[in-house]
Amino acid sequence: MAKEIIANVEPSETRVAVLDDGKLINLFIEHGEPLAGNIYKGRVANVLPGMEAAFVDIGLERNAFLHVGDIRSQRLAGEEVEESFGRGAIAERLRAGQEILVQVTKEPMGSKGARVTTYVALPAYYLVLMPTVNYVGVSRRIENEQERRRLRQLADRVRPKGMGVIVRTAAEGATEKELADDIQFLLQIWNRVEERSRASKAPALVYQDLRLIRRVVRDQFTDDVRQFLIDSPEEFRRVQDLLNSFASKLKSRVQLYREADPIFEHTGVEKEIEKALHRKIWLKSGGYIVIDRTEALTVIDVNTGKFVGKTDLATTIFRTNMEAVGEIVRQITLRDIGGIILADFIDMENEGHRKQVLAALHEAARRDRSKFHIIDLTALGLVEITRKRVHQDLEEVMRMPCPYCEGRGRVLSVETMGLRVRREVRKALANARESAVLVDVHPDVAAFLSREGEGWIRQLEQQTGRRLRIRAREGMHIERVRVVEGASLDALERAPAREERGEHVHWLDYGPPEVVTVGEEDEEQELALTSAGRSRQWMTKLRRLLGRTQV
Repeated sequence: MAKEIIANVEPSETRVAVLDDGKLINLFIEHGEPLAGNIYKGRVANVLPGMEAAFVDIGLERNAFLHVGDIRSQRLAGEEVEESFGRGAIAERLRAGQEILVQVTKEPMGSKGARVTTYVALPAYYLVLMPTVNYVGVSRRIENEQERRRLRQLADRVRPKGMGVIVRTAAEGATEKELADDIQFLLQIWNRVEERSRASKAPALVYQDLRLIRRVVRDQFTDDVRQFLIDSPEEFRRVQDLLNSFASKLKSRVQLYREADPIFEHTGVEKEIEKALHRKIWLKSGGYIVIDRTEALTVIDVNTGKFVGKTDLATTIFRTNMEAVGEIVRQITLRDIGGIILADFIDMENEGHRKQVLAALHEAARRDRSKFHIIDLTALGLVEITRKRVHQDLEEVMRMPCPYCEGRGRVLSVETMGLRVRREVRKALANARESAVLVDVHPDVAAFLSREGEGWIRQLEQQTGRRLRIRAREGMHIERVRVVEGASLDALERAPAREERGEHVHWLDYGPPEVVTVGEEDEEQELALTSAGRSRQWMTKLRRLLGRTQV
Protein backbone atom coordinates (compact mmCIF):
# COMPACT_ATOMS: atom_id res chain seq x y z
CA MET A 1 0.00 0.00 0.00
CA ALA A 2 1.26 3.46 -0.97
CA LYS A 3 -0.09 6.04 1.46
CA GLU A 4 -0.05 9.80 1.01
CA ILE A 5 -1.00 12.62 3.37
CA ILE A 6 -2.13 15.93 1.86
CA ALA A 7 -2.67 19.01 4.03
CA ASN A 8 -4.55 22.16 3.03
CA VAL A 9 -4.21 25.12 5.42
CA GLU A 10 -6.59 28.09 5.21
CA PRO A 11 -6.98 30.99 7.69
CA SER A 12 -10.15 29.56 9.25
CA GLU A 13 -9.93 25.90 8.29
CA THR A 14 -7.37 23.12 8.12
CA ARG A 15 -8.03 19.95 6.13
CA VAL A 16 -5.90 16.82 5.99
CA ALA A 17 -6.57 13.95 3.57
CA VAL A 18 -5.07 10.47 3.78
CA LEU A 19 -4.92 8.52 0.51
CA ASP A 20 -4.20 4.82 0.05
CA ASP A 21 -3.27 3.81 -3.51
CA GLY A 22 -4.82 7.06 -4.71
CA LYS A 23 -8.12 6.49 -2.87
CA LEU A 24 -9.28 8.85 -0.13
CA ILE A 25 -9.61 6.85 3.10
CA ASN A 26 -9.51 9.56 5.79
CA LEU A 27 -10.42 13.22 5.91
CA PHE A 28 -9.82 15.41 8.95
CA ILE A 29 -11.25 18.93 9.18
CA GLU A 30 -10.53 21.40 11.96
CA HIS A 31 -12.36 24.66 12.67
CA GLY A 32 -11.22 26.52 15.75
CA GLU A 33 -9.78 24.84 18.83
CA PRO A 34 -10.12 21.04 19.17
CA LEU A 35 -11.43 19.54 22.42
CA ALA A 36 -10.70 15.81 22.16
CA GLY A 37 -7.56 14.94 24.13
CA ASN A 38 -7.70 18.06 26.29
CA ILE A 39 -7.39 17.63 30.06
CA TYR A 40 -9.49 19.74 32.43
CA LYS A 41 -9.71 20.25 36.13
CA GLY A 42 -13.47 20.06 36.48
CA ARG A 43 -16.09 20.26 39.17
CA VAL A 44 -18.84 17.66 39.52
CA ALA A 45 -22.08 19.54 38.78
CA ASN A 46 -24.50 16.75 39.62
CA VAL A 47 -24.62 12.99 40.08
CA LEU A 48 -27.39 10.91 38.45
CA PRO A 49 -27.65 7.48 40.11
CA GLY A 50 -30.39 6.43 37.68
CA MET A 51 -28.00 6.90 34.75
CA GLU A 52 -24.89 5.71 36.63
CA ALA A 53 -23.25 8.92 35.46
CA ALA A 54 -22.29 12.42 36.49
CA PHE A 55 -22.11 15.75 34.72
CA VAL A 56 -18.87 17.66 35.14
CA ASP A 57 -18.41 21.40 34.65
CA ILE A 58 -15.22 21.84 32.62
CA GLY A 59 -15.89 25.41 31.52
CA LEU A 60 -17.69 24.65 28.25
CA GLU A 61 -21.19 25.66 27.16
CA ARG A 62 -22.57 22.27 28.20
CA ASN A 63 -21.38 20.10 31.09
CA ALA A 64 -19.38 17.02 30.17
CA PHE A 65 -20.75 13.49 30.62
CA LEU A 66 -18.82 11.06 32.87
CA HIS A 67 -20.01 7.46 33.02
CA VAL A 68 -19.30 5.32 36.06
CA GLY A 69 -17.20 2.97 33.90
CA ASP A 70 -14.83 5.85 33.09
CA ILE A 71 -13.99 6.63 36.72
CA ARG A 72 -10.61 5.48 37.95
CA SER A 73 -8.23 6.20 40.85
CA GLN A 74 -5.82 9.07 40.24
CA ARG A 75 -3.52 11.62 41.82
CA LEU A 76 -4.93 15.12 41.65
CA ALA A 77 -2.66 18.16 41.79
CA GLY A 78 0.24 16.11 43.08
CA GLU A 79 -1.54 15.27 46.30
CA GLU A 80 -2.21 11.81 47.60
CA VAL A 81 -5.96 11.29 47.68
CA GLU A 82 -7.97 8.15 48.31
CA GLU A 83 -6.59 5.17 46.42
CA SER A 84 -9.74 5.02 44.29
CA PHE A 85 -13.17 6.55 44.05
CA GLY A 86 -14.56 3.33 45.47
CA ARG A 87 -16.28 0.43 43.79
CA GLY A 88 -19.92 0.99 44.69
CA ALA A 89 -22.69 3.05 43.12
CA ILE A 90 -21.73 6.33 41.52
CA ALA A 91 -23.46 8.31 44.30
CA GLU A 92 -20.97 6.74 46.73
CA ARG A 93 -17.99 7.54 44.49
CA LEU A 94 -18.64 11.15 43.52
CA ARG A 95 -20.38 14.12 45.09
CA ALA A 96 -21.55 17.44 43.72
CA GLY A 97 -18.87 20.13 44.03
CA GLN A 98 -15.99 17.62 44.03
CA GLU A 99 -12.95 18.60 41.93
CA ILE A 100 -11.77 15.96 39.48
CA LEU A 101 -9.21 15.68 36.67
CA VAL A 102 -10.79 14.49 33.40
CA GLN A 103 -9.81 14.11 29.75
CA VAL A 104 -12.16 14.61 26.79
CA THR A 105 -12.61 11.37 24.84
CA LYS A 106 -15.48 12.47 22.62
CA GLU A 107 -16.23 15.96 21.32
CA PRO A 108 -19.66 17.58 21.79
CA MET A 109 -22.06 16.41 19.09
CA GLY A 110 -25.46 17.92 18.42
CA SER A 111 -27.24 18.52 21.70
CA LYS A 112 -24.84 16.29 23.65
CA GLY A 113 -21.93 17.63 25.63
CA ALA A 114 -18.40 16.24 25.59
CA ARG A 115 -17.70 12.80 27.04
CA VAL A 116 -14.86 12.58 29.55
CA THR A 117 -12.88 9.99 31.46
CA THR A 118 -10.47 9.90 34.36
CA TYR A 119 -8.30 7.42 32.43
CA VAL A 120 -5.81 10.08 31.28
CA ALA A 121 -3.79 9.13 28.17
CA LEU A 122 -0.89 11.23 26.85
CA PRO A 123 0.31 10.12 23.38
CA ALA A 124 3.74 10.58 21.83
CA TYR A 125 5.08 9.08 18.61
CA TYR A 126 6.04 5.63 19.96
CA LEU A 127 4.14 5.37 23.25
CA VAL A 128 1.02 6.45 25.09
CA LEU A 129 1.50 7.20 28.79
CA MET A 130 -1.44 6.46 31.12
CA PRO A 131 -0.54 7.93 34.54
CA THR A 132 -3.72 6.70 36.27
CA VAL A 133 -3.41 2.95 35.52
CA ASN A 134 -0.81 0.22 35.91
CA TYR A 135 -0.76 -1.57 32.57
CA VAL A 136 1.38 -2.41 29.50
CA GLY A 137 -0.24 -2.90 26.10
CA VAL A 138 0.95 -3.27 22.51
CA SER A 139 -0.89 -2.09 19.40
CA ARG A 140 -2.91 -4.86 17.72
CA ARG A 141 -1.56 -3.65 14.38
CA ILE A 142 1.84 -5.07 15.27
CA GLU A 143 1.22 -8.70 14.27
CA ASN A 144 4.66 -10.28 14.71
CA GLU A 145 4.51 -12.08 18.08
CA GLN A 146 8.26 -11.95 18.65
CA GLU A 147 8.26 -8.17 18.08
CA ARG A 148 5.26 -7.76 20.36
CA ARG A 149 7.05 -9.59 23.18
CA ARG A 150 10.22 -7.51 22.67
CA LEU A 151 8.32 -4.22 22.76
CA ARG A 152 6.31 -5.29 25.81
CA GLN A 153 9.51 -6.09 27.71
CA LEU A 154 11.12 -2.76 26.71
CA ALA A 155 8.00 -0.81 27.64
CA ASP A 156 7.83 -2.55 31.00
CA ARG A 157 11.45 -1.56 31.71
CA VAL A 158 11.14 2.12 30.77
CA ARG A 159 7.68 2.92 32.17
CA PRO A 160 7.46 4.82 35.46
CA LYS A 161 6.46 2.79 38.49
CA GLY A 162 2.71 2.57 38.95
CA MET A 163 1.92 4.04 35.51
CA GLY A 164 0.69 2.41 32.34
CA VAL A 165 2.07 2.42 28.80
CA ILE A 166 0.66 1.47 25.39
CA VAL A 167 3.14 0.77 22.58
CA ARG A 168 1.95 2.34 19.32
CA THR A 169 2.22 0.89 15.80
CA ALA A 170 5.04 3.31 14.90
CA ALA A 171 7.23 1.67 17.59
CA GLU A 172 7.74 -1.47 15.53
CA GLY A 173 11.53 -1.84 15.31
CA ALA A 174 12.18 1.01 17.78
CA THR A 175 15.07 0.87 20.25
CA GLU A 176 14.89 1.07 24.04
CA LYS A 177 16.39 4.58 23.94
CA GLU A 178 13.66 5.82 21.58
CA LEU A 179 11.00 4.48 23.91
CA ALA A 180 12.74 5.94 26.96
CA ASP A 181 12.96 9.36 25.26
CA ASP A 182 9.20 9.28 24.69
CA ILE A 183 8.63 8.39 28.35
CA GLN A 184 10.75 11.31 29.54
CA PHE A 185 8.93 13.70 27.22
CA LEU A 186 5.50 12.48 28.38
CA LEU A 187 6.50 12.58 32.06
CA GLN A 188 7.39 16.25 31.66
CA ILE A 189 3.94 16.90 30.21
CA TRP A 190 2.25 15.01 33.05
CA ASN A 191 4.22 16.91 35.68
CA ARG A 192 3.10 20.20 34.09
CA VAL A 193 -0.49 18.97 34.11
CA GLU A 194 -0.28 18.27 37.85
CA GLU A 195 1.34 21.63 38.53
CA ARG A 196 -1.32 23.54 36.57
CA SER A 197 -4.05 21.52 38.22
CA ARG A 198 -2.73 22.42 41.66
CA ALA A 199 -2.53 26.11 40.77
CA SER A 200 -5.90 26.33 38.97
CA LYS A 201 -9.42 26.73 40.23
CA ALA A 202 -11.99 24.45 38.62
CA PRO A 203 -13.17 24.56 35.90
CA ALA A 204 -9.85 25.05 34.09
CA LEU A 205 -8.00 23.73 31.02
CA VAL A 206 -4.71 22.22 32.20
CA TYR A 207 -3.52 20.51 28.98
CA GLN A 208 -4.40 21.14 25.34
CA ASP A 209 -3.74 18.50 22.71
CA LEU A 210 -1.91 19.30 19.47
CA ARG A 211 -3.61 21.04 16.54
CA LEU A 212 -4.64 18.97 13.54
CA ILE A 213 -1.50 18.82 11.37
CA ARG A 214 0.88 18.07 14.23
CA ARG A 215 -1.62 15.53 15.57
CA VAL A 216 -1.64 13.81 12.17
CA VAL A 217 2.18 13.75 12.17
CA ARG A 218 2.11 12.10 15.59
CA ASP A 219 -0.67 9.61 14.88
CA GLN A 220 -0.62 8.93 11.12
CA PHE A 221 2.86 9.66 9.72
CA THR A 222 4.51 6.23 9.82
CA ASP A 223 6.92 4.32 7.56
CA ASP A 224 4.15 3.25 5.17
CA VAL A 225 3.49 6.90 4.17
CA ARG A 226 5.56 7.75 1.09
CA GLN A 227 4.71 11.46 0.89
CA PHE A 228 3.38 14.23 3.13
CA LEU A 229 2.38 17.24 0.99
CA ILE A 230 1.63 20.60 2.68
CA ASP A 231 0.61 23.88 1.04
CA SER A 232 1.61 26.14 3.96
CA PRO A 233 5.29 27.18 4.36
CA GLU A 234 4.73 27.89 8.08
CA GLU A 235 3.22 24.47 8.78
CA PHE A 236 5.89 22.83 6.60
CA ARG A 237 8.61 24.29 8.84
CA ARG A 238 6.75 23.27 12.01
CA VAL A 239 6.41 19.69 10.79
CA GLN A 240 10.13 19.56 9.93
CA ASP A 241 11.02 20.81 13.42
CA LEU A 242 8.66 18.30 15.02
CA LEU A 243 10.17 15.39 13.07
CA ASN A 244 13.67 16.43 14.16
CA SER A 245 12.77 15.42 17.71
CA PHE A 246 11.59 11.84 17.08
CA ALA A 247 11.57 10.72 13.41
CA SER A 248 14.21 12.58 11.40
CA LYS A 249 14.30 9.71 8.88
CA LEU A 250 10.84 10.82 7.65
CA LYS A 251 11.79 14.46 6.99
CA SER A 252 12.64 13.82 3.33
CA ARG A 253 9.09 12.63 2.70
CA VAL A 254 7.58 15.98 3.70
CA GLN A 255 7.25 18.31 0.73
CA LEU A 256 5.99 21.86 0.28
CA TYR A 257 3.34 22.28 -2.42
CA ARG A 258 4.17 25.26 -4.64
CA GLU A 259 1.75 25.01 -7.58
CA ALA A 260 -0.80 27.73 -8.38
CA ASP A 261 -3.83 25.40 -8.35
CA PRO A 262 -5.40 24.66 -4.94
CA ILE A 263 -3.78 21.54 -3.53
CA PHE A 264 -7.00 19.55 -3.13
CA GLU A 265 -8.07 20.42 -6.68
CA HIS A 266 -4.66 19.45 -8.09
CA THR A 267 -4.60 16.07 -6.33
CA GLY A 268 -8.27 15.21 -6.97
CA VAL A 269 -9.19 15.21 -3.28
CA GLU A 270 -11.87 17.89 -3.71
CA LYS A 271 -13.88 15.63 -6.04
CA GLU A 272 -13.55 12.74 -3.59
CA ILE A 273 -14.89 14.94 -0.79
CA GLU A 274 -17.94 15.80 -2.90
CA LYS A 275 -18.55 12.08 -3.48
CA ALA A 276 -18.25 11.44 0.25
CA LEU A 277 -21.27 13.65 0.85
CA HIS A 278 -23.48 11.75 -1.60
CA ARG A 279 -26.21 9.46 -0.33
CA LYS A 280 -25.66 6.92 -3.14
CA ILE A 281 -22.18 5.56 -3.93
CA TRP A 282 -21.68 3.54 -7.11
CA LEU A 283 -19.50 0.44 -7.22
CA LYS A 284 -17.27 -0.41 -10.20
CA SER A 285 -19.47 -3.37 -11.19
CA GLY A 286 -22.58 -1.19 -11.51
CA GLY A 287 -23.99 -1.98 -8.08
CA TYR A 288 -24.31 0.69 -5.43
CA ILE A 289 -24.69 1.34 -1.71
CA VAL A 290 -27.03 3.87 -0.09
CA ILE A 291 -26.15 5.52 3.25
CA ASP A 292 -29.00 6.89 5.38
CA ARG A 293 -28.46 8.47 8.77
CA THR A 294 -31.10 8.49 11.51
CA GLU A 295 -31.09 9.75 15.09
CA ALA A 296 -30.43 6.26 16.48
CA LEU A 297 -28.21 4.63 13.84
CA THR A 298 -26.79 4.70 10.32
CA VAL A 299 -28.21 2.31 7.74
CA ILE A 300 -26.21 1.16 4.69
CA ASP A 301 -28.11 -0.70 1.97
CA VAL A 302 -26.45 -2.75 -0.80
CA ASN A 303 -28.07 -3.07 -4.24
CA THR A 304 -27.08 -4.79 -7.52
CA GLY A 305 -28.09 -1.69 -9.51
CA LYS A 306 -26.92 -2.05 -13.12
CA PHE A 307 -24.86 -5.18 -12.43
CA VAL A 308 -26.56 -8.25 -13.97
CA GLY A 309 -23.72 -10.76 -13.61
CA LYS A 310 -22.65 -13.48 -16.03
CA THR A 311 -23.43 -16.88 -14.52
CA ASP A 312 -26.27 -17.12 -11.98
CA LEU A 313 -28.14 -14.97 -9.48
CA ALA A 314 -26.31 -16.32 -6.40
CA THR A 315 -22.92 -15.45 -7.91
CA THR A 316 -24.12 -11.99 -8.96
CA ILE A 317 -25.34 -11.26 -5.42
CA PHE A 318 -22.15 -12.63 -3.87
CA ARG A 319 -19.88 -10.53 -6.11
CA THR A 320 -21.91 -7.38 -5.39
CA ASN A 321 -21.75 -7.97 -1.63
CA MET A 322 -18.01 -8.65 -1.72
CA GLU A 323 -17.37 -5.48 -3.68
CA ALA A 324 -19.60 -3.52 -1.31
CA VAL A 325 -17.62 -4.66 1.76
CA GLY A 326 -14.55 -2.56 0.97
CA GLU A 327 -16.60 0.49 0.01
CA ILE A 328 -18.73 0.25 3.17
CA VAL A 329 -15.69 0.25 5.45
CA ARG A 330 -14.05 3.03 3.41
CA GLN A 331 -17.15 5.21 3.65
CA ILE A 332 -17.54 4.55 7.39
CA THR A 333 -13.91 5.53 7.96
CA LEU A 334 -13.95 8.47 5.57
CA ARG A 335 -17.16 9.95 6.96
CA ASP A 336 -16.09 8.97 10.51
CA ILE A 337 -19.47 7.41 11.18
CA GLY A 338 -19.85 6.25 14.78
CA GLY A 339 -22.37 4.56 17.04
CA ILE A 340 -24.63 1.81 15.68
CA ILE A 341 -24.35 0.97 11.98
CA LEU A 342 -26.67 -1.49 10.24
CA ALA A 343 -25.37 -2.89 6.93
CA ASP A 344 -28.07 -4.53 4.81
CA PHE A 345 -26.35 -6.82 2.33
CA ILE A 346 -28.31 -8.54 -0.44
CA ASP A 347 -29.79 -11.83 0.84
CA MET A 348 -27.50 -14.84 0.28
CA GLU A 349 -28.80 -18.39 0.55
CA ASN A 350 -25.33 -19.94 0.31
CA GLU A 351 -23.81 -20.27 3.79
CA GLY A 352 -20.28 -20.27 2.33
CA HIS A 353 -20.94 -16.95 0.63
CA ARG A 354 -22.17 -15.44 3.90
CA LYS A 355 -19.03 -16.57 5.73
CA GLN A 356 -16.76 -15.13 3.03
CA VAL A 357 -18.54 -11.75 3.11
CA LEU A 358 -18.29 -11.59 6.91
CA ALA A 359 -14.60 -12.57 6.83
CA ALA A 360 -13.92 -9.87 4.23
CA LEU A 361 -15.72 -7.34 6.42
CA HIS A 362 -13.57 -8.26 9.43
CA GLU A 363 -10.40 -8.00 7.34
CA ALA A 364 -11.35 -4.60 5.92
CA ALA A 365 -12.24 -3.29 9.39
CA ARG A 366 -8.78 -4.12 10.73
CA ARG A 367 -7.35 -1.17 8.80
CA ASP A 368 -9.61 1.26 10.67
CA ARG A 369 -7.85 2.97 13.58
CA SER A 370 -11.11 3.32 15.54
CA LYS A 371 -12.58 0.54 17.64
CA PHE A 372 -14.74 -1.53 15.27
CA HIS A 373 -17.07 -4.30 16.51
CA ILE A 374 -18.92 -6.53 14.03
CA ILE A 375 -21.85 -8.78 14.97
CA ASP A 376 -22.63 -11.88 12.92
CA LEU A 377 -24.19 -11.74 9.45
CA THR A 378 -27.80 -13.01 9.59
CA ALA A 379 -29.60 -15.09 6.98
CA LEU A 380 -31.36 -11.89 5.85
CA GLY A 381 -28.02 -10.25 5.11
CA LEU A 382 -28.02 -7.86 8.08
CA VAL A 383 -24.81 -7.00 9.93
CA GLU A 384 -24.75 -4.92 13.11
CA ILE A 385 -21.63 -2.80 13.55
CA THR A 386 -20.58 -0.52 16.37
CA ARG A 387 -17.75 1.96 15.94
CA LYS A 388 -16.16 4.39 18.36
CA ARG A 389 -15.97 8.00 17.19
CA VAL A 390 -14.00 10.81 18.84
CA HIS A 391 -14.59 13.83 16.60
CA GLN A 392 -17.68 15.04 14.74
CA ASP A 393 -18.36 13.07 11.58
CA LEU A 394 -18.06 14.55 8.10
CA GLU A 395 -21.81 15.15 7.85
CA GLU A 396 -21.85 17.25 11.03
CA VAL A 397 -18.72 19.21 10.12
CA MET A 398 -19.67 20.10 6.54
CA ARG A 399 -23.46 20.21 6.62
CA MET A 400 -26.31 21.59 8.71
CA PRO A 401 -29.92 20.37 9.06
CA CYS A 402 -32.14 21.72 6.30
CA PRO A 403 -34.02 24.76 7.70
CA TYR A 404 -37.09 23.78 5.69
CA CYS A 405 -37.47 20.07 6.43
CA GLU A 406 -35.41 19.98 9.69
CA GLY A 407 -33.42 16.98 8.56
CA ARG A 408 -36.37 14.86 7.39
CA GLY A 409 -35.09 14.97 3.83
CA ARG A 410 -38.59 15.33 2.36
CA VAL A 411 -41.00 18.18 1.61
CA LEU A 412 -44.69 18.29 0.75
CA SER A 413 -45.48 17.01 -2.74
CA VAL A 414 -46.67 19.30 -5.53
CA GLU A 415 -50.11 17.67 -5.42
CA THR A 416 -50.45 18.15 -1.65
CA MET A 417 -49.39 21.79 -1.88
CA GLY A 418 -51.72 22.43 -4.82
CA LEU A 419 -54.74 21.12 -2.94
CA ARG A 420 -53.81 23.09 0.18
CA VAL A 421 -53.44 26.28 -1.86
CA ARG A 422 -56.93 25.80 -3.33
CA ARG A 423 -58.42 25.45 0.17
CA GLU A 424 -56.55 28.46 1.56
CA VAL A 425 -57.30 30.65 -1.46
CA ARG A 426 -60.97 30.17 -0.73
CA LYS A 427 -60.39 31.39 2.86
CA ALA A 428 -58.26 34.31 1.71
CA LEU A 429 -60.91 35.54 -0.71
CA ALA A 430 -63.63 35.29 1.94
CA ASN A 431 -61.62 37.40 4.40
CA ALA A 432 -59.99 39.88 1.99
CA ARG A 433 -60.71 43.62 2.43
CA GLU A 434 -59.54 44.59 -1.06
CA SER A 435 -61.12 43.72 -4.40
CA ALA A 436 -58.23 41.68 -5.83
CA VAL A 437 -56.00 38.90 -4.49
CA LEU A 438 -52.69 37.74 -6.00
CA VAL A 439 -51.28 34.36 -4.87
CA ASP A 440 -47.58 33.56 -5.54
CA VAL A 441 -46.58 29.89 -5.47
CA HIS A 442 -43.76 27.63 -6.63
CA PRO A 443 -43.82 27.12 -10.45
CA ASP A 444 -44.57 23.38 -10.09
CA VAL A 445 -47.51 24.13 -7.79
CA ALA A 446 -48.78 26.74 -10.27
CA ALA A 447 -48.55 24.18 -13.08
CA PHE A 448 -50.55 21.68 -11.01
CA LEU A 449 -53.27 24.27 -10.30
CA SER A 450 -53.55 25.11 -14.00
CA ARG A 451 -54.09 21.52 -15.14
CA GLU A 452 -57.85 21.75 -14.71
CA GLY A 453 -58.08 25.18 -16.32
CA GLU A 454 -59.36 28.31 -14.64
CA GLY A 455 -62.94 27.18 -14.06
CA TRP A 456 -62.48 26.86 -10.29
CA ILE A 457 -60.92 30.35 -10.17
CA ARG A 458 -63.86 31.88 -12.02
CA GLN A 459 -66.28 30.11 -9.70
CA LEU A 460 -64.53 31.55 -6.63
CA GLU A 461 -64.55 35.03 -8.15
CA GLN A 462 -68.31 34.81 -8.72
CA GLN A 463 -68.93 33.57 -5.16
CA THR A 464 -66.82 36.26 -3.44
CA GLY A 465 -67.03 39.17 -5.85
CA ARG A 466 -63.23 39.52 -5.89
CA ARG A 467 -60.60 38.97 -8.60
CA LEU A 468 -58.01 36.19 -8.16
CA ARG A 469 -54.74 35.45 -9.91
CA ILE A 470 -52.38 32.47 -9.29
CA ARG A 471 -48.81 33.38 -10.28
CA ALA A 472 -45.71 31.17 -10.56
CA ARG A 473 -42.73 32.71 -8.78
CA GLU A 474 -39.24 31.41 -9.53
CA GLY A 475 -37.06 30.68 -6.52
CA MET A 476 -39.94 30.32 -4.07
CA HIS A 477 -39.81 27.35 -1.72
CA ILE A 478 -42.37 24.70 -2.59
CA GLU A 479 -43.95 24.84 0.89
CA ARG A 480 -44.52 28.63 0.90
CA VAL A 481 -47.44 30.72 -0.39
CA ARG A 482 -47.55 34.52 -0.70
CA VAL A 483 -50.99 36.15 -0.61
CA VAL A 484 -51.29 39.87 -1.51
CA GLU A 485 -54.41 42.04 -1.52
CA GLY A 486 -54.88 45.15 -3.65
CA ALA A 487 -57.26 47.37 -5.59
CA SER A 488 -56.63 45.59 -8.92
CA LEU A 489 -54.72 42.62 -10.33
CA ASP A 490 -52.78 44.85 -12.73
CA ALA A 491 -51.52 47.00 -9.85
CA LEU A 492 -50.55 43.91 -7.81
CA GLU A 493 -48.62 42.33 -10.68
CA ARG A 494 -46.69 45.56 -11.37
CA ALA A 495 -45.75 46.03 -7.69
CA PRO A 496 -42.41 44.54 -6.50
CA ALA A 497 -42.66 41.27 -4.55
CA ARG A 498 -41.83 42.18 -0.95
CA GLU A 499 -40.95 39.66 1.71
CA GLU A 500 -42.39 41.40 4.76
CA ARG A 501 -45.72 40.55 6.34
CA GLY A 502 -48.18 43.38 6.71
CA GLU A 503 -51.74 44.53 6.32
CA HIS A 504 -52.10 43.30 2.76
CA VAL A 505 -49.23 40.76 2.46
CA HIS A 506 -49.51 37.34 4.10
CA TRP A 507 -47.07 34.43 3.95
CA LEU A 508 -48.30 30.90 4.55
CA ASP A 509 -45.57 28.42 5.53
CA TYR A 510 -46.25 24.69 5.54
CA GLY A 511 -42.86 23.57 6.81
CA PRO A 512 -42.09 22.28 10.34
CA PRO A 513 -43.92 24.31 13.01
CA GLU A 514 -41.99 27.11 14.65
CA VAL A 515 -42.89 27.67 18.31
CA VAL A 516 -42.70 31.30 19.37
CA THR A 517 -43.52 32.54 22.88
CA VAL A 518 -45.92 35.46 22.85
CA GLY A 519 -44.99 38.25 25.29
CA GLU A 520 -46.56 41.62 26.06
CA GLU A 521 -44.81 43.38 23.15
CA ASP A 522 -45.92 40.62 20.81
CA GLU A 523 -49.50 40.99 22.04
CA GLU A 524 -49.41 44.72 21.22
CA GLN A 525 -48.10 43.96 17.75
CA GLU A 526 -50.78 41.31 17.29
CA LEU A 527 -53.52 43.77 18.33
CA ALA A 528 -52.16 46.32 15.84
CA LEU A 529 -52.35 43.74 13.05
CA THR A 530 -55.83 42.78 14.15
CA SER A 531 -57.06 46.40 14.22
CA ALA A 532 -55.59 46.87 10.74
CA GLY A 533 -58.10 44.48 9.29
CA ARG A 534 -57.75 40.91 10.68
CA SER A 535 -60.21 39.67 13.24
CA ARG A 536 -59.02 37.52 16.13
CA GLN A 537 -60.99 34.63 14.64
CA TRP A 538 -58.96 34.85 11.41
CA MET A 539 -55.72 35.12 13.41
CA THR A 540 -56.65 32.02 15.42
CA LYS A 541 -57.48 30.09 12.26
CA LEU A 542 -54.22 31.14 10.62
CA ARG A 543 -52.24 30.15 13.72
CA ARG A 544 -53.88 26.76 13.76
CA LEU A 545 -53.13 26.38 10.05
CA LEU A 546 -49.47 27.29 10.42
CA GLY A 547 -48.90 25.50 13.73
CA ARG A 548 -47.49 28.73 15.23
CA THR A 549 -48.24 30.77 18.31
CA GLN A 550 -47.47 34.09 16.63
CA VAL A 551 -48.05 35.47 13.13
